[in-house]
Amino acid sequence: MVVEWFMIARVSRIHSQLLSTSSQGYRWNKNRVIFIHSITLHFSSFPIGHLEFGFLTSILRRMSTAAALEGARSFARRDQLLKIQREAQKRWEEADVFKAEAGAETPTEGEKFFGNFPYPYMNGILHLGHAFSLSKLEFASAYYRLRGRNVLFPFGFHCTGMPIKACADKLDREIQKFGKPPVFPNIDEEAEGGETQTSSEQDGSGGQTLPDKFKSKRSKAAAKKGAAKYQWQIMQSLGLGDDEIAAFRDPYHWLMYFPPMAIEHLKMFGLGVDWRRSFITTDMNPFYDSFVRWQMKVLKNMGKIVKDMRYTIYSPLDGQPCADHDRASGEGVQPQEYTLIKMEVIAPFAGKLKALEGRRVFLVAATLRPETMYGQTNAWVLPDGKYGAFEINDIDVFVVTERAALNLAYQDMSKIPEKPTCLLELSGHDLIGLPLKSPLAGNEVVYALPMLTILTDKGTGIVTSVPSDSPDDYMALLDLTLKPAFRAKYGVKDEWVLPFNVIPIINIPEFGDKSAQKVCLDLKIKSQNDKEKLAEAKRLTYLKGFTDGTMIVGEFKGKKVQEAKPLIRKKLLETGEAVMYSEPEKKVVSRSGDECVVALTDQWYITYGETEWKEKAEECLAKMELYYDEARHGFEHTLSWLNQWACSRSFGLGTRIPWDEQFLVESLSDSTIYMAYYTIAHVLQNGDIYGKNAALVKPEQMTAEVWNYIFLGGPFPKSEIPSDLLKHMKKEFEYWYPFDLRVSGKDLIQNHLTFCIYNHTTIFPKEKWPRSFRCNGHLMLNSEKMSKSTGNFKTLHEAIEDFSSDATRFSLADAGDGMDDANFVYETANAAILRLTKEITWMEEILAAESSLRQGPPSTFSDRVFANEINIAVKLTERNYSAMMFREALKTGFYDLQAARDEYRLSCALGGMNRDLLWRFMDVQTRLITPICPHYAEHVWKEVLKKDGFAVRAGWPTADLPDLTLQRANKYLQDTIVSMRKILQKQTSAPKKSKKGLTNTATAVEESKPTIGLLYVAEKYEGWKEECLNILQANYDRGSRSFAHDQDILAALKESPAGQLADFKIILKKCMPFLKFKKDETLAVGPEALDVKLPFDEMQVLQENVDLIKRQIGLEKLEIFFITDESAQGKAGSYVSVLQQTPPSPGNPVAIFMAALDFQQNSARTGA
Repeated sequence: MVVEWFMIARVSRIHSQLLSTSSQGYRWNKNRVIFIHSITLHFSSFPIGHLEFGFLTSILRRMSTAAALEGARSFARRDQLLKIQREAQKRWEEADVFKAEAGAETPTEGEKFFGNFPYPYMNGILHLGHAFSLSKLEFASAYYRLRGRNVLFPFGFHCTGMPIKACADKLDREIQKFGKPPVFPNIDEEAEGGETQTSSEQDGSGGQTLPDKFKSKRSKAAAKKGAAKYQWQIMQSLGLGDDEIAAFRDPYHWLMYFPPMAIEHLKMFGLGVDWRRSFITTDMNPFYDSFVRWQMKVLKNMGKIVKDMRYTIYSPLDGQPCADHDRASGEGVQPQEYTLIKMEVIAPFAGKLKALEGRRVFLVAATLRPETMYGQTNAWVLPDGKYGAFEINDIDVFVVTERAALNLAYQDMSKIPEKPTCLLELSGHDLIGLPLKSPLAGNEVVYALPMLTILTDKGTGIVTSVPSDSPDDYMALLDLTLKPAFRAKYGVKDEWVLPFNVIPIINIPEFGDKSAQKVCLDLKIKSQNDKEKLAEAKRLTYLKGFTDGTMIVGEFKGKKVQEAKPLIRKKLLETGEAVMYSEPEKKVVSRSGDECVVALTDQWYITYGETEWKEKAEECLAKMELYYDEARHGFEHTLSWLNQWACSRSFGLGTRIPWDEQFLVESLSDSTIYMAYYTIAHVLQNGDIYGKNAALVKPEQMTAEVWNYIFLGGPFPKSEIPSDLLKHMKKEFEYWYPFDLRVSGKDLIQNHLTFCIYNHTTIFPKEKWPRSFRCNGHLMLNSEKMSKSTGNFKTLHEAIEDFSSDATRFSLADAGDGMDDANFVYETANAAILRLTKEITWMEEILAAESSLRQGPPSTFSDRVFANEINIAVKLTERNYSAMMFREALKTGFYDLQAARDEYRLSCALGGMNRDLLWRFMDVQTRLITPICPHYAEHVWKEVLKKDGFAVRAGWPTADLPDLTLQRANKYLQDTIVSMRKILQKQTSAPKKSKKGLTNTATAVEESKPTIGLLYVAEKYEGWKEECLNILQANYDRGSRSFAHDQDILAALKESPAGQLADFKIILKKCMPFLKFKKDETLAVGPEALDVKLPFDEMQVLQENVDLIKRQIGLEKLEIFFITDESAQGKAGSYVSVLQQTPPSPGNPVAIFMAALDFQQNSARTGA
């Protein structure tokens, strides 16, 4: 029945693929139906009879039943952890274990820990990206709680700004346009579009994917979720029903819905937060609203907020500036300022431009290098580019792209403000050949010529040509000069090109006064399309031209370019030959969906970048712990460029600017010192995140005088608030502040975190400045970017449901430290489920068999090693937690400690494990893993170890100083066992020759089996090797971890006693490879490689562990000798050559194995 075997193999393979998904967090029951249906479809057309098909059906049934049981088992462990977490969280809540109260006195150093996290924005559900950054603070807080510190970990929710309002308005527009619930055009077709398969992957009848394909294919729901382009669809993807969504047209409904949900999910996560101190932002919370108004008044009174006209990124649709947190894309993008060179079209006008006769028409080019205008030979336009003639005023018309015209309109350069008026639509072809009069140009007339590489999404689409200093211009002009066919293609006349030569204007060392020409020749650039080489040419010349170049023409001849540049720009602006222009550095899209421009706005600015203020910020930064050099460099760079920041908005949610209530405080400006608010939030808001429960204090009682008293050490205020309550709030602030740690994604360095430093340094005294920031990278999911649009996305709640909180936390800790992007891996989370539950089972089994364990104090070598490994784990894990290296803490406090336990278990064997040591192991491991897996730890602490109190407050385990010599001795022992095993395996796997007189029977094979081991040890290096090591020790620098030059080492060797021997030349041949080996070993393992003798008694370690070695290798007898014992060498018999060829050295014993008969004969010959 070949076909039956084929079917079994075929079904088994597909079946195993489906089963494997159960270990990846998927629900098998869903796949079970797909599996049976897919197999049935696949074999429905297979050429088999009814008998065979019945046989197949029975196979499927048996497999399905087994798989269902396996699926249930696979979730039992996860469900066990979910049950454990619910029980632990209930106990924590009942006992208020995370409630933080200020001490009576000012805390001493190390007494308290106040950590915080940038409050997440409440326009959706928390996801694993939030959890990753947040986990760093959670782990740190839990660690310091174990260390006995008074820990404050509060958590707030950010609702300020325009995203929520923009989403609410989008919903309203969709309902008005498409109904309630809305019926969107082609929604089904769009959703199905994400699921299309090639015809080769479908069967002919049902469109089912063939079962052997198993491609990753998004479901219809996932497709809708990923492709959602309407706000209603986005809300559906969050799990909201159609009957719920309409209420979100009210932006304040978002504030009532998402913050409580976030609290619920964070509690499920096991976050150790004092929830009494939680709050939301905006004027919906009257207490926080009062706090922000006070903060803004303080800044204004200090002269840190001014009103001015400034360029800012602006959303035309929203009608207000668009700050980083208001953007769907383009966070961190700043306005890029240009000089617009006005190149006047010389009359009379021809072609389409005739309609503009009587106006002054300019082709305007945006440049960052106004000093190069002396070298203009022409202007460039994109032949197929779309341009327009836009009305600037009653006289002037600018020819630019529509995008540039929109930016100009928001910078007071349009006849109708904010609405560009296009008088003529033009193409680049219409502009080619226009005669132009350009400022500073050496030629009275230049012409507009075609260039094929102009980008119309930057600048104005018009480019000035300076071929002396621009490699692009040089190659484009050269193409036109040398290629008549190219000129003919675009109707370019010879007189527009050929008479114009390169005009030297700047002398640059190494490149001369025609830098573009030289660098293009040097790099062998062939045409204007050679983009990579042209980019390299610009890299080589532009910066050097600015820093080292000297003007050789014009009014500022002889001046350095960097001196002349601002002077030339100023002159062009003053004479009206140029205007200032700004646009976003890169594309910016607001959360309302429109592309942003740069607008010249009259609004309120915070004066970041002010000299004295910047110096204080730099002083604060210098004293802060930032953990990574990359983070420090990021802050230093931000401080170098950050300037005035627009802090007012007219659209969105938030707090009104107290002295100008037409404006709201921008979302990054109400979030700079709110960490101080946490210290008293529980007093003001009485546990209500909305601040509506004003039982003790009323919002209107929080006057400027009260805030000043609490936070700034101001005089005791006249207030209706009871004096005891005022003093209590002041004490809370004085006790907890400054905060000790703020954890954040690295993307906030360029705004929020730097603003935090600035505001603290001007509002608070030095002793209240921030102490540390810990920044991390983004989180990938299974090695791919986490993205809603691709479906590779997971909310925190989903992760907890799929893996449990502790397995999720375990995987987050393992995801990575540092500022590079980390990686959350499902396999790690599933492995954690297995590890944690198996560990519980092991501990329960050990305690059930406690009476069989060896009693008394630890006494054996294995005991001492295991106890030492526990001490090492405590010390290393303490260091890793303190350094915020949580992946390393997981390694040293869990993985390595379990490996040590497993090694101990193998080492003890029949002698049994020591009861006290195992209890210490279970206690220590539980405490070390508590910050990462607190629910598991609580269960073990209470239910397994039967201890009182809470694991989260159990204290850090005590430990003796690690014995590094003992650790090294154990490594030596384990390495020796591995080495001996490999030698024995190699020896036994080699083909055997039958001994004379023996037949090749099972008995003969058994008798020839090596069961006796001889181990030869060298106590120390002697002779010339000892001399070499002494010389290397004398010529090794521990500071630089390097050796002196080889000639110095060789000279020292010649001067040594070994160098005086008659056969030194022979010895030298042996010394050189030994010296090289030891130098390489030293660089790999450290200076201990140069020791003449090991720091432990090698013979004693081996003799104490003879039984262990015999058991692990499978020997009946093992004898250990010093290599200096000549009589012992005789026992090696014919193997003595091994000792002669590769003699043992300290740390590297030599093993010889032989059959019992050989050993008896060798012993008889030596008389042993």
